[in-house]
Amino acid sequence: MEWLTVNPNHNVYEGKRNHDDFSALKGYFEKLNADVIAFQEVDSIDAFKRVSQPNYTIVLSDRKKPKYANHQFSDINQYTGFAIRNNVPFSDPKDIDLYGKANHKLRFASYVILYPDSATPVHALSLHLKAGCVGKFYSQKETCQTLLAQGKSLNRWIKEREKQGQEYVIMGDFNHNLSFKGDWLWQEFTQGLKQKPELATRNTQASCKIRKRNDASQLHQFRSVIDHMIVSPKLNATPPKQMVYKDQDALNYHLSDHCPIVSQLNW
Repeated sequence: MEWLTVNPNHNVYEGKRNHDDFSALKGYFEKLNADVIAFQEVDSIDAFKRVSQPNYTIVLSDRKKPKYANHQFSDINQYTGFAIRNNVPFSDPKDIDLYGKANHKLRFASYVILYPDSATPVHALSLHLKAGCVGKFYSQKETCQTLLAQGKSLNRWIKEREKQGQEYVIMGDFNHNLSFKGDWLWQEFTQGLKQKPELATRNTQASCKIRKRNDASQLHQFRSVIDHMIVSPKLNATPPKQMVYKDQDALNYHLSDHCPIVSQLNW
C-alpha cells in the first residue's frame, strides 16, 4: 500500500495522502472484490478502514501490539496484515518473526488460518521481506544476508506445514524476483521439502505502472514482479494477474508503488 497511514511523518513523502487519494484507493479496493486480501505497509487499522469496506475484518500484525514495542519505530510503521470478508471464518495464531534478532524493526509475517474448522484449513501468511537484494545474492551485502535469514525462517515454517500435512498460501511483497531460473531465494524457501510448493506468480506479467517519484507527470513500469504468491502442492491457484491502475489515476492520485496480485484458490 506504500506507507498507508492517517498520521503521516513530514519526512516520509510516500505517507502523505489527501481525501481524493484515499477515495481513489477505496475505488480500487471495491474493484478488487476479494474474500481475502493480504496487505503490507499499513500503519493502523484506522488507516486501512479509509480504503476498505465495512464487511471486512482487518487483522493487523502482532508487531503493532504494545508487547512488541521494541520492534516498532516511534513515528509510523509498515505493518503486514489481512482484510477478510466477514463470511469467511478464520483464526489468528501468533505471527511469524522471520528475523528473530533483538529489537529489530523488520516486518513480521502476519498469520491466519482460513476455514480452521473445515476438513482442509488453509494456513496463510502475509509478508514483506527485506528490500535491497532483488536478484543475485551478494554475500557482502547486509540486505542479502538479512533476506537469506528470512528465507531460512520461511523454509522452517513451510517444513512444519508439510510435516503436519497442512495446506498453505504465502502472499506479499518479497522485494525479490523469485521467477529467475535457479533463483537462490526460491531454493532457500524449498530446501529439504518432500514436495515443493508452486510459485503461482512465476509467469505473472509485470504490467503495473506507477507515478515516478522524481517526476509526477510521468509513469514508470516495472520490468519484473516482486509481489508473489506461493501455494502448497495440493492447492490450485488460477494464474495470478496484476490489477493495474488506469494511467490517469496513477498520475492524478497518490495510489501505491505496487499493484495488487489477484488469484482464486481452489481446494
